[in-house]
Amino acid sequence: MTAIDIKAAFFDIDGTLTSFTTHVVPQSTIDALRALQANGVKIFICTGRPPAQMSVVLNTIPVDFDGIVGFNGQYCVDGSGFLEKHALDATDVATIVRWLDEHEDIVACIGEEDYVYFNHSNDQMRRTWASLGKTAPDVFFDDPHVRTAEHETFQMSPYISRDQEAELLSLLPNTRGVRWHPDFVDLIPADGGKDRGIQRFLDHYGWSKEQTISFGDGGNDVDMLRFTGIGVAMATPPKSRRRWPITLPMTSIIMAFGMLSSISTSSDDLPLTAFHFTAASRCMRHHKFPIALSLQ
Repeated sequence: MTAIDIKAAFFDIDGTLTSFTTHVVPQSTIDALRALQANGVKIFICTGRPPAQMSVVLNTIPVDFDGIVGFNGQYCVDGSGFLEKHALDATDVATIVRWLDEHEDIVACIGEEDYVYFNHSNDQMRRTWASLGKTAPDVFFDDPHVRTAEHETFQMSPYISRDQEAELLSLLPNTRGVRWHPDFVDLIPADGGKDRGIQRFLDHYGWSKEQTISFGDGGNDVDMLRFTGIGVAMATPPKSRRRWPITLPMTSIIMAFGMLSSISTSSDDLPLTAFHFTAASRCMRHHKFPIALSLQ
């Protein structure tokens, strides 16, 4: 693959563009995003976040992205008026709401097109939200019985274990679960995923998947990383970097693929990346990719 083949780059947000430690996007990454666009490569956000929860991050990135894949692929939009969306099956949504009634202690985040709310809160949810730092969106509470009956639901994210996830999914023929955080699962349509969202943009622009590159760090990124022509898996490195043979900024990775000829970087810019061959993230540890990167 040559540099001219790359038409689009897709970036996850949490743990990829932003560090779970610093909660900021480094200047070197901002420079790389701008340079990609200057070189004719379109850049897209591809995240599990609902559209209504993205501004808290995007407002800190002085870059105009060419489009957004939200809700783990279920909501695709750009500035030209393009919009394709795929909501959860209504029968499955009703089943999830009943299951939550039977498990009153379980917290769930529920996403509509322009509104996201929780059924209630607990200590686990508050700890998880606090860990997002300044990238944590505002929290709203509402009644899922009322909201799901009146509005399309694109994603439901209960704070449950993997055993509870298996129990719940056994009741949902049209739904599957993906994780980017160990505390909760994102429930999306069974035929959904970030790869399906990317395909919607490929159909719109007339590109092939071989003309794309993606960056991600979580279990919900696996489909995307396997789908795009180049998939770059990122994970938080261990305290000791002895087993990480190379460390360099994300901008250098992009240059390595020939999409940029030169761009300045700083040794203290984050995220740092490292080549290795097994993704280390807790949500990606069972998956292997040709290239994986480590996020500081």
